[in-house]
Amino acid sequence: MIAQVQSVVPTQVDSKAITKSEFEQYVEEKSNALKSVGGEKFSLLSLADVTKTILHHAFWLAEQKQQLSLRQYKKLLVDRGWRGEEKKYLKIAAVFGQFSPQDLAQIEPLTVYQLANNSNKYQPVIDALLDLSAITQEAVRSLVKEHRTPKLPKPEKPSIWRRTKNGGRYCQIPAIHEENELTGVTLQSMMDTEGLSAQQIVAEAVALRKAYKEGKLVLANDENKN
Repeated sequence: MIAQVQSVVPTQVDSKAITKSEFEQYVEEKSNALKSVGGEKFSLLSLADVTKTILHHAFWLAEQKQQLSLRQYKKLLVDRGWRGEEKKYLKIAAVFGQFSPQDLAQIEPLTVYQLANNSNKYQPVIDALLDLSAITQEAVRSLVKEHRTPKLPKPEKPSIWRRTKNGGRYCQIPAIHEENELTGVTLQSMMDTEGLSAQQIVAEAVALRKAYKEGKLVLANDENKN
């Protein structure tokens, strides 16, 4: 089984000579091989190979940026077809600088991109990897789950507004529960004696309270104190 696996795995791509098209072709070959050949051992070997290639290229690209002048570095990117694609790999190099490609070989390529692109969010996970004797995809998945911040439900802002079928809206006052039922008894009494609807009385009450809050009205008791 191992001999069969090794015969179908493409040779390691040299990062120092790689272009963007070669890199994409290499990853595509690995992906196609995964689809065409069964077996868990082959899958793990192929994923490890792709992950190491990504990390080798990221580290090499970061090294070139440090060693070359800005003009030479830009020319390198243009010549190799990496212009505009280099940032995510420089980010990978910065985030995983304390690791070797072999250290992270058992992590899926998508997970490498995910951790690097959200390094602030996953920094505790990345730090925790340093304490592991063996870094595996399952270990990373467990760490992500462990450090996941539980989402607190956002309290809903109370609203009295409701929508009509034609897109308009109206206000609906929620039920008023009181032990002495004073608000309901008073409102019903006003409706009976004054012949007004509940809506009219509530509208007047709201208008009076608004006027009082704006200083346009004062309570009799407050006036006597002055």
